[in-house]
Amino acid sequence: MAAEDLSKLKIDKTLKTRLPLSRIRLKYLVIALSIIVITGILYSTGMLTPAVSVEVVSVSQIYPSQTFTLLNASGYVVAQRKAAVASKITGRLDSLLVSEGSRVKKGQIIARLENEDAVAAREQAKANLNTAKANLEQARAEFKEATLTFERNKRLIVSGSISQVEYDNSEIRFGRAKASIDSAKAAIKASIAALRGSTVAEEYALIKAPFDAVVLTKNADIGDIVTPLGAAANAKAAVVTIADMSSLEVEADVSESNLSLIKLQQPCLIQLDALPESRFNGIVKTIVPTADRTKASIMVKVGFVDNDPRILPEMSAKVAFLSRPVKQEEMKSRTAVGKTALVNRQGKNVAFVVTGNEAVETTVQIGEEFGDMIEILSGLKSGDKIVLKPLEKLKTGSKIKIAEK
Repeated sequence: MAAEDLSKLKIDKTLKTRLPLSRIRLKYLVIALSIIVITGILYSTGMLTPAVSVEVVSVSQIYPSQTFTLLNASGYVVAQRKAAVASKITGRLDSLLVSEGSRVKKGQIIARLENEDAVAAREQAKANLNTAKANLEQARAEFKEATLTFERNKRLIVSGSISQVEYDNSEIRFGRAKASIDSAKAAIKASIAALRGSTVAEEYALIKAPFDAVVLTKNADIGDIVTPLGAAANAKAAVVTIADMSSLEVEADVSESNLSLIKLQQPCLIQLDALPESRFNGIVKTIVPTADRTKASIMVKVGFVDNDPRILPEMSAKVAFLSRPVKQEEMKSRTAVGKTALVNRQGKNVAFVVTGNEAVETTVQIGEEFGDMIEILSGLKSGDKIVLKPLEKLKTGSKIKIAEK
């Protein structure tokens, strides 16, 4: 009996464990619902959405004048009145009274040469003039005495009181005294001319500014030999180089094929590479009547309407030739994008800013239109990358990839 009871305790491996059918169905239903929910979440967040291929542009700063610009050209700022100031004589530079950047007036002394010899020559000429004047006074006194003697002898010769020889001698003396006066006057004129010449020679040692200008470069130092021709070894032909800043103009090369777009007095806008944030009003002053065959271009000179101390000779410049003058409010730059980068969503103008590999919908406030560009008042800043021609399906969080151009 005990053996039978133990045999009943053995497990029959042929029997299979069975679960109720309802529990199996519930398990798979839960798994399926979980997959659907997770898939929905991933799809809604864009993780399962394929990346949209888009073109990207940058928000930029533009000037309203770009919409009525006929032609652009480049060139350099050049002073139309410029001089290398030198001496008319050869001498050693004794003093230099200006430096680079100094403003000088017409006739102002810039430098002096050693001029002791010229000063001595002037003093000698002045002394000679004084001597000539004294000689004239002496000649006049002798002439007066000779005149009185001659007049008295003319009366005495009639009465026979003097001899003919004595009368003739008085007449000769009278003539000689008269000639002495003429000679003394001529000597004075010569002395005055000599004094003027020595004064001019002394002035040659003073190097003066020929017009109102600014010193650009200093070409010589104290102790240097300055000569008009600069032929001597180590000699300097010019002391300083000056330029009239009111004569600054931009010399730009314009292609022959575009010359028809240029006319005298045409309004322009000038931008200097050294001052990229500034724009200067200009006007066409000269169209040089000759072409450069090597470049097939014509030189056009554009003057500045207003002087600005920041403008310097030899600066690089870009010139925009305009169809009309620029208004004052058009001188400032505007933040702008192409019109095709904006779309209307629920009555609002929006752009899609590129952040990493996603697009972020951003509401923007727009201003004036400039051709195919539109001003952005708020919502975007210069340099932002945005989607060009955004598709209707694009929304915040959409995966994007930048299309290769």
